Amino acid sequence: MGFTEMNTDRYVESSFWNFDALFQPQSHPARDMHDTFFIKNPAECASMPEQYKEEVKKIHSTGGYGSKGYQYEWKEEEAKKNLLRTHTTAVSSQMLYKLAQQKEFKPTKYFSIDRVFRNETLDATHLAEFHQCEGLIADRNIGLSNLMGVIAAFYKKIGIHKLKYKPAYNPYTEPSLEIFGYHPQLKKWVEIGNSGVFRPEMLRPMGLPEDVNVIAWGLSLERPTMIHYGLSNIRDLFGHKVALTSTKNNKICYIVPEEEKEKEEKKWIN
Repeated sequence: MGFTEMNTDRYVESSFWNFDALFQPQSHPARDMHDTFFIKNPAECASMPEQYKEEVKKIHSTGGYGSKGYQYEWKEEEAKKNLLRTHTTAVSSQMLYKLAQQKEFKPTKYFSIDRVFRNETLDATHLAEFHQCEGLIADRNIGLSNLMGVIAAFYKKIGIHKLKYKPAYNPYTEPSLEIFGYHPQLKKWVEIGNSGVFRPEMLRPMGLPEDVNVIAWGLSLERPTMIHYGLSNIRDLFGHKVALTSTKNNKICYIVPEEEKEKEEKKWIN
């Protein structure tokens, strides 16, 4: 699909790139300790881009680009806190900032697949650490219809044809959509991703042109895999309780025969 992979080799990120650069207010519940794993040593990042930091502070505190912002006192000490990244969007924000520093904007497609960490209560569909697959497209004259088309094409390639979308709220995207896939074993719709169009409050402080939009989506790699292999408990797929014999016996790659693929597609259509 023509995407370039992002470098995601850092599990530890600053709150600035994980939250603040994404126009997520410092009072947001996701920034509490019961949702995020904060790092004790080193507790703070070494630096942030100075001019960009001031632009982020301004958009949060007083607004700009047609927005009122959040009208609160933005604190640098909060932005400097280190944490285990809660999403790979922390990397996306840095890649978009680098893209904005180029002399001439060029349409770009990025993707990443890597581990993220959240202080979740463990159950059949939630883990404290899991893998996130993320994609974004930065271009002129793109929007929600382009986003939904790319998502449908992406999930079709991994064998999930039955999708539903639900309007959602994200601090850094508007409009925002939650993505649900039907799980035949659980006999219910399972949330498998989140998506949206990045807000001007996130993009313009970076320096991206006003006519450039960015559509993005992120999904847990484990949940679509559960649907694909008919698993009802995510802990049977990933985690310390997974049987080693099951891991050793599983095929790394399974190529579906054409006749089975056609049969599966007909089942979803019907």
